[in-house]
Amino acid sequence: MTVFGCRSCGTTLTVPVSRVALPVHADQKYGNGPGSLPPALEPGTFAVDPLPSGPPWRRWADLGAGEIEALGWYAPRFRVSTGPVGRVLLTPGDVRGAIIAPALVDDSACCGLDSGEPNMVCVTCGTPVAARIDDCGLRQATWLDPLTTCVIYDAPGPHPMLDWADLIDQQPGVPPCEPGGGWNPMWAAAVASALAHLLAVSGGDPMMIPERQVAEVFQPVLDRLVGQVGPVGTGPGRTLVLAGPGLPDAAGDFALIPEHPQTGEPWPVAPPLKPVPLAWDAWRHLAFHVPPKPVGRSVPIPPEAPLALFPGYRFEPDGQIFLSVLARLPEVRQPRLRAIYDRGRPYSYSFYVF
Repeated sequence: MTVFGCRSCGTTLTVPVSRVALPVHADQKYGNGPGSLPPALEPGTFAVDPLPSGPPWRRWADLGAGEIEALGWYAPRFRVSTGPVGRVLLTPGDVRGAIIAPALVDDSACCGLDSGEPNMVCVTCGTPVAARIDDCGLRQATWLDPLTTCVIYDAPGPHPMLDWADLIDQQPGVPPCEPGGGWNPMWAAAVASALAHLLAVSGGDPMMIPERQVAEVFQPVLDRLVGQVGPVGTGPGRTLVLAGPGLPDAAGDFALIPEHPQTGEPWPVAPPLKPVPLAWDAWRHLAFHVPPKPVGRSVPIPPEAPLALFPGYRFEPDGQIFLSVLARLPEVRQPRLRAIYDRGRPYSYSFYVF
């Protein structure tokens, strides 16, 4: 377990927490309704952002090619962070010894707190140590500043590292549909990231998806992005299949594989399959979820019937995450992928016409 504290005075700032992989939806902004989104992490866990964050910010036009690639960007952005790496994500309830400082609160937020710089200070010495986020459409979060906080205790904890078989049993995944009938924001983020990686490894070629549940989510979006192919077995398009723990060996060109939620490691596949990473919670549901049989129904449901567990309206991946992930893949420099990327640039990277 790990405990974080103030770098200036050593005050404890968190409960003991265990490290997990940084989820793709950690910085998600979804919708514009009242209230914030649930935290990206489970209580008792933390994740580290390996990318630069916060100020100083640099305009794209002011950066040289070498500087841009050193920061991990391969397609234009309005501005990029050249700040420190290593900020730490926590659920707000796991923070101790820090309070919100009104003088540091950014007044540009809408209904709550939103800041790229610390708005919480250490209760002992007053050093700015963390940024609390709870504005509408954003994930509830506390981000520790890597310049003013540090690890003050680190030792093995009670949460063991799960192998893939244990993950299947203990982490059943997240349904794509929320109780109210809409698409789950986590799915919008997970699919957006997977789409960016799929375009990168496929070069933007049309795709066929034999698995019904996977096709329900991915096929309409792919068709709008790169065009359609005929039914499986009749066209030149390549195939996207599921591969991972507990599944038989798959035959196809590209494989949606899970990422380990604790380590971030992808499930290994052998050539000629090319891996396309997908967040565990979405992959697990697609791979093993079986829709329940309707109670009292005697007439069998035809296989072409729509899935009742998916919302009835069109799925839209998270445009901001899609563009951000795609911009960090070198393949985006290919003309076909750059054209797909450029469709979203007039919308300030927060809306994308799929």
